[in-house]
Amino acid sequence: MATVQFKTESSAELELLQKINRALPAELQQQYNDLSEKIRSQTITPEEHQDLLQLIDMVELADGDRLQNLIQLSQLRNISLAELMKQLKVSFEN
Repeated sequence: MATVQFKTESSAELELLQKINRALPAELQQQYNDLSEKIRSQTITPEEHQDLLQLIDMVELADGDRLQNLIQLSQLRNISLAELMKQLKVSFEN
């Protein structure tokens, strides 16, 4: 029975790790980077600004999901969230 429980925990960990490591699609990341540069250089159009705001919302939702998965994994491993993030070298900075 212990082996079954270990496999279940292991697959649960694997699933959470896959979710944690899921990145923004490359096309959206590039669009975000391009629009972020335009806002920094003050060359963004009103339409592009709206696109950037939508992308920011998407990134924030994804970060929230990622944080929730990190919390679940830290609980599964019985370690603090800070320790897990240190072990996985995870941060939320762009």
